[in-house]
Amino acid sequence: MAVIHELLSRVEDVELRSRLEDEINKISKQKKFGLVFEEHLPECTPLYDIPVKKGSVVAKKSGAVSDMFEVLAIHDAVALCANRVDKQTEEIPVSELVCVAQFGEPIYPYLKPIDSVCNAPDSNLWHTLIEADNYHALQLLEYLYAGRIDCIYIDPPYNTGARDWKYNNDYVDGNDTYRHSKWLSMMEKRLSIAKRLLNPKDSVLIVTIDEKEYLHLGCLLEEIFSGANIQMISSVISPRGATNKSAFTRVDEYIFYVFIGNASIVPFGPDMLMQTEYEPVEQNVWKQMIRGSENGPRTKRPKLFYPIFFNLQDGQFNSVGMPPPLQVRREDIPVPEGCFAVYPIRRDGLEVTWALQPETFLDKVNKGYIRFGKWKPGDTYRTMAHLQKGTMERIEKGEIEILGRDDEGTVILGSTAKPKRPVTIWNMPTHDAGVNGKNLLTTILPACSFIYPKSLYAVKDTLNFIVKEKKDALIVDFFAGSGTTLHAVNLLNAEDGGHRRCIMVTNNEVSADESKQLSNKGFKPGDDEWEKLGIARFVTWPRTVCSILGRDANGNRLKGEYMGIERPLAEGFSANATFFKLGFLDKTSISLGRQLAELFPVLWMKAGAIGPCPTPKMDDLKHYWLSEDNRMGILINTAYFSDFEQIVNASNKITTVFIITDYESEYQTMRNNLQTKETYQLYRDYLDNFRINQRR
Repeated sequence: MAVIHELLSRVEDVELRSRLEDEINKISKQKKFGLVFEEHLPECTPLYDIPVKKGSVVAKKSGAVSDMFEVLAIHDAVALCANRVDKQTEEIPVSELVCVAQFGEPIYPYLKPIDSVCNAPDSNLWHTLIEADNYHALQLLEYLYAGRIDCIYIDPPYNTGARDWKYNNDYVDGNDTYRHSKWLSMMEKRLSIAKRLLNPKDSVLIVTIDEKEYLHLGCLLEEIFSGANIQMISSVISPRGATNKSAFTRVDEYIFYVFIGNASIVPFGPDMLMQTEYEPVEQNVWKQMIRGSENGPRTKRPKLFYPIFFNLQDGQFNSVGMPPPLQVRREDIPVPEGCFAVYPIRRDGLEVTWALQPETFLDKVNKGYIRFGKWKPGDTYRTMAHLQKGTMERIEKGEIEILGRDDEGTVILGSTAKPKRPVTIWNMPTHDAGVNGKNLLTTILPACSFIYPKSLYAVKDTLNFIVKEKKDALIVDFFAGSGTTLHAVNLLNAEDGGHRRCIMVTNNEVSADESKQLSNKGFKPGDDEWEKLGIARFVTWPRTVCSILGRDANGNRLKGEYMGIERPLAEGFSANATFFKLGFLDKTSISLGRQLAELFPVLWMKAGAIGPCPTPKMDDLKHYWLSEDNRMGILINTAYFSDFEQIVNASNKITTVFIITDYESEYQTMRNNLQTKETYQLYRDYLDNFRINQRR
């Protein structure tokens, strides 16, 4: 750098020299090691709920959302718009425009109820599907659950260049100087928020990927989750494989596990490769009877030096002698007739000691916990090994199976009841994405042509290693695709009576072919005909409803059984779920309290999504609102705090309270008088959270 600055000093043009110095300084601040990629900011979000008016930034519904205009004037439902790049103006009907939020602009999201399914009216557990661009949905989830998520499982776009669903592979364009930059930039923004969602003390991020981006993803994870324990699994998902004439047939994909804090796996059965469920008894459970010289010679522990007698005729154990005094030579100790004596003697002749007292040795012989070495006629020595205390306790608890006993009464040990620790290469027939992914999805949704859904059992196993012992886990999937994750969570809950909750996020993009067909018919994004064919409404939500009710999309009972638990698909699940679309509100209207009813689903989720999502009318929201079923309350008019306080403190079910006040001191006083677990100030808490989007 010194040479460069010396050369710069020779540039006579002051303005040119200054500009060159600025650019060099920028370059010098860039990363020199690790993952390097361009920081793209291409993402924009259509705001269908925000009315188009003068000054709005908009895009054509039928065009690219990144091709933006500024509305200069509106007359007779026609907007005069200026292109934000070339400043060219054109007149566009307002009905063909949609407001746009650019990346980095503050947004104020709400959740618009679309549908719900209730198959467990007595349960307060409700899963959630959010239709949205997942970046803005993640911002909402950060407001709701920062640091509270137990597990995030995502199956992001693999960046193959295919054009089926948008999230599957539409994140690279020809303008990138580095092919992977746009994909990495997209992932970096989302993973950074995901990190803030996860419980820093004990949580796991799981990301599936294939060979196109696994190297870059691994580096990105190392960079974002520095200090975490990261491991990659190779998982066979298609035994038939994807054939390439010039290369190997690919049968697998990869799974990254990012362990945060004290997180670890919980083995639950198969080793995932050989499909054996339990560890064989380790050979080293049998410990040698003779101690090494490092444990002291005979002189230091004389009570552990004694003869063990064996029959000369068959070599079998006969009896035990008592430890002789130190001054007595072993050669002078009498041996029973027809026997030979074995002492703890090292190969170099040093007298050492046995590992057990004589009485303990005899007790273990009687129980079969001493194993004798091979013997042939003429031998006058036998090796011996014993089971240690921990192994004996596991036998007595039934954790190690005794298959029988040998001719000398020694126990023959079978497998342990301890699940075999899974290996890093998975080859499970149930993980076949064709049979248990695509075929299963077609059974549920006969008209669905979703590309490459995950095997239900692959996702279930992947999650089970993390949440098996967390029966109240909160699990998030913000690349939800066909909805396999929520389906797998319901299956886990059905197996062990768990209360795990799943939040899924997916956009509602249509496939490239359907987009073309709809456009040719004159339909645009936002039209009902367009929206009903999007992935969220045509695949993810219908699958959720059908799997819970046990019926296919045509209302017929599902055929077949879930593998492993012999549960009929037609039985469905005792579960509930609700479907929202992410929308955006006007900041001024929020602060004036005009959109409290619209914010109810957001507040319901922040309070734990307990019970059915309430849908009160504005007329019901005058002074305060309380619901023990939802375990939440809202103080709307602080003049009624005394009544509100009395009801809340008398109830042991209200755990979350929202207080609407602009005054911090008033809020703190009221908060201190309430006996609730969580208290929040509206609308400051909400507005401040999303205002900081400008700094991201």
